Amino acid sequence: MPVAAIDIGTNSTNLLVVGDDGSTLHRIVEVTRLGSGVDRSGSLAPDAIDRTVACLDRYATILSGFGASTPVPMRVSASSACRDAANRDEFFDRVTSVLGRRPELISGHDEARLAYRGAITGLTPDPMGHVVIDIGGGSTEFAYGDVELRHTHSIDVGAVRLTERHLEHDPPRPEELLNAIGDVQDLFDDMIRSIPAMTGARQLIGVAGTIVTAAAVEIGLATFDSSRVHGFRFERGAVEDVFRTLATEPLNDRVHNPGLPRERADVIVGGLCVLVGLLRRWDADEIIVSSRNIMDGICAELLEESAR
Repeated sequence: MPVAAIDIGTNSTNLLVVGDDGSTLHRIVEVTRLGSGVDRSGSLAPDAIDRTVACLDRYATILSGFGASTPVPMRVSASSACRDAANRDEFFDRVTSVLGRRPELISGHDEARLAYRGAITGLTPDPMGHVVIDIGGGSTEFAYGDVELRHTHSIDVGAVRLTERHLEHDPPRPEELLNAIGDVQDLFDDMIRSIPAMTGARQLIGVAGTIVTAAAVEIGLATFDSSRVHGFRFERGAVEDVFRTLATEPLNDRVHNPGLPRERADVIVGGLCVLVGLLRRWDADEIIVSSRNIMDGICAELLEESAR
């Protein structure tokens, strides 16, 4: 019996179906921008809710093909945008009517924990210290481990949130980029004061849309291929080059970069401000890219539960 995970994020809504042997049967990502404007208003916008519910209705159709007689065991998670939204329950009611299952509002800690479990799949984490960095649309999660997971932390900056807070011009002005990066670095400094072990990590592993997309741009993937991205050693100098290129291009030119999906082009610079700010503060030489994510972590837990 396959299992499935749906992750409703600030920027994208994602579906993963895996077989009982852990093999990927179906993976899809749609940019629905549920969290558009939530940083300012504190509520999910009606059109953003409509887009996301329509996407979930399509996912329900896909899932019905895997569980014609018995529904596929599934978890539906909702993260940063829904944590902040005053009208979250209204949205959850609509999701429940489409999926037959109410979303689980996950904390920053659980988001980091699940992303960590998914991200390290197929990689070799450094037993002397590694950090998984999950840059989302509304928040960024950190998970520090050595031989096991030790610490998690979440900060309220991501690709959509940082874009809406700081990047007002097209292309962004230098001072806007500096302010966005400074915002990230201030929150990083706060994290280090509370979890000093983070600074001792010898290995950084990056997961989710911003990092995977930036790696695809660096490689020049006109057609996305997760096998080309997973495990890619993204040197800091190359990250800075991608950042300079995309941050200095107007949107109409930026969309033509191979590897950059059109629907991510308007927020990729905000996401890269997070990545660049962190790598500079860490003084890291590289970050290892993982194409696995929170959904892989959720499906791994579902398979464990079904095996008991």
